[in-house]
Amino acid sequence: MKVGIYGGTFNPPHLGHLAAARAAFRMLELEELWLIPAGIPPHKPLPKGSPTPEQRLEMTRLAGEALELGNQVKVLDIEIDKEGKAYTADTLSELKARYPQHEFWILMGTDMFLSFQSWREPEKVLSLAGIAAFGRTEEEPETLFAAQRNELEHTYPGCRLVTLTIPDVVEISSTELREKLAAGAGGELLPPAVYGYILREGLYRTGAELKHLSLEQLRPVALSFLRHKRIAHVLGTEQEAVRLAQRYGVDEGKARRAALLHDCTKKLDMEEQLALCARYGIRLDELEQKALKLLHAKTGAAIAKDVFGMDDEICRAIWYHTTGHAGMTPLEKVIYLADYIEPTRDFPGVNDLRKICYEDLDQGLLMGLEMTISEMTAMGNPVHHATMDARDALKGQKERG
Repeated sequence: MKVGIYGGTFNPPHLGHLAAARAAFRMLELEELWLIPAGIPPHKPLPKGSPTPEQRLEMTRLAGEALELGNQVKVLDIEIDKEGKAYTADTLSELKARYPQHEFWILMGTDMFLSFQSWREPEKVLSLAGIAAFGRTEEEPETLFAAQRNELEHTYPGCRLVTLTIPDVVEISSTELREKLAAGAGGELLPPAVYGYILREGLYRTGAELKHLSLEQLRPVALSFLRHKRIAHVLGTEQEAVRLAQRYGVDEGKARRAALLHDCTKKLDMEEQLALCARYGIRLDELEQKALKLLHAKTGAAIAKDVFGMDDEICRAIWYHTTGHAGMTPLEKVIYLADYIEPTRDFPGVNDLRKICYEDLDQGLLMGLEMTISEMTAMGNPVHHATMDARDALKGQKERG
């Protein structure tokens, strides 16, 4: 297997890192890309006040997901767990012992490539892996690369070297980026989920108050809770909630906030969900104790209130977005349906449901509930009583009307 190894402090991982990694992955025709954040970097100390190694590892995980290469991207903690400085030669030796058949390539920028001779045991590094160096700006002259290539090939015969020019990559100084973040700027230079994690953890002196976030701040923070594949769904739900809110006179700001946070605990497993339920005193009925799919609405509502200070109306809309209930408020209906019909949804009957939702909110809700009940019944799964109650209440209302 041909594997690219991209290491660094990732303090923080930014769009420049991602653009370079994505281009190198494509140009080298790699089968996998491994991101390895350094625990204690060997070349220069981390700036004072830097995130912990574990926080940089989590930011790198979020950035790795943003590459949208699926299982072809892995984030390794091999250097995070090491005591003392982490040297590439030692890391490569360990990886080669674990994966002797893999063909490794070290990815690096211009500065690291031009100073490679100063690394610890450069000969050992070149015996274990090839080097792929990339220029991050079009202005970097090939003469620099060519001279260094010639020098390394002369000093270390048989070494594998590739130099790449990656066009249209904006050079981002990590030092300047950290300064921008401290000044309340720079978010546009980061993957949204990474920026959200920084705000949520208060890294780089951002100091955001989680219970008083603007919508522009809440959006990336909410995305930082998600698996990357769910981001499009949550943003789609926000868009749909706004359209429905405008159509039916519902508070647009509350609709946005509920939509952004409705899946904030979706990625947690059963054990983690139950732990949150215990922490927040959430009582579960017999079905909920077994159905993971139902729990994220309740725990998400609890997080929305406790961590983000959302009001009861927003929290109830999150709480009921999977089951519904009899006598739903307009905001609850909007969030339930926005989650159901947002633009990425694609299932038989969704276009008909979308049409009805914008003609009559209650008719759309009734149709959505009946579709859910039919689907669950066809799959042999039990239907939550709140969903049945919501459907029956709407049918009764329709019959009386």
